[in-house]
Amino acid sequence: MNRDTLASTASALVAPGKGILAADESHRTIAKRFASIGQESNEELRRSYREMLFTTDGANEFISGVITFEETLGHATADGKPFPKLLAERGIIPGIKVDVGAKDLALFPGEKVTEGLDGLRQRLEGFRAQGARFAKWRGVITIGDGIPSAACISVNAHALARYAALCQEAEIVPIVEPEVLMDGAHTIDRCEAVTSATLDEVFAALRTQGVYLEGMLLKPNMIISGSECPTQAGIDEVAQRTVDCFRRHVPAAVPGIVFLSGGQNEVTATAHLNAMNALEDHGPWALSFSYGRALQQSALQAWGGKAENVAAGKKAFFHRAKANSAACFGRWDEGLEKTA
Repeated sequence: MNRDTLASTASALVAPGKGILAADESHRTIAKRFASIGQESNEELRRSYREMLFTTDGANEFISGVITFEETLGHATADGKPFPKLLAERGIIPGIKVDVGAKDLALFPGEKVTEGLDGLRQRLEGFRAQGARFAKWRGVITIGDGIPSAACISVNAHALARYAALCQEAEIVPIVEPEVLMDGAHTIDRCEAVTSATLDEVFAALRTQGVYLEGMLLKPNMIISGSECPTQAGIDEVAQRTVDCFRRHVPAAVPGIVFLSGGQNEVTATAHLNAMNALEDHGPWALSFSYGRALQQSALQAWGGKAENVAAGKKAFFHRAKANSAACFGRWDEGLEKTA
């Protein structure tokens, strides 16, 4: 592997004021999103929607990279320009989701393990030839009665590390995503305990596999109350506890942490990121975003699947990208939402 290439790409993805658009929804997920606007998912509509996002003027000031789905990496604009080329010309780094989803973990009811390692070396070679320079793999950790088990955390950490090593072999920057889900009634204390254990296991596995930490990014959940918990931690508490937890468990060698939104609404996800970066000491890493729905929801609703609404969709996407860029500097406030 070329460590200089990996490190420079990783650093570019967390350049000051920039973050990542996660546009890697599977067919099943994008179908649900389209159903919310009364549209049936088909390949042309998916292509048109992503073209709207990727061609938003000015968004490249705030978006460093885009995670695509395999279908999207092979798509082109209406006038025939391949999406990877379009993004690269705008100074945006093309990326690719390479896992094939979380499947039931044998002998451990209610828990998942992410699959997709078989044949990944060859797939990565093809993705790099198409223009991908970074990749993403998501491990899912559920909090519930008696879970997560040590086995669940271990097998997902091992898969994340093997994926990361294969990516770096192909000179593709791996985004390592161990997501502790916010679904459930658990407290913020429980979230912190499970996230801490997960991060320790993940970084132990990464070291075992020889992964170059300066040439990867971490995409984790925030330390946050379960969505059904009767006591919800405030913005400032989430920010402080997240930074404190990561200071204890994430090596300083990692150049950046690009948070997932994990089901938070658009404004809350931005507010949490802003509060972290507004802290006097928020750790040695760049703290940025790798948001999917929290960057796209307003744009999706404004577009509504109609060609005449493309300009409105782009305007909404530009606003959310700009808001999250401000949050990377700790300069966002709710007034920016009111003036949008």
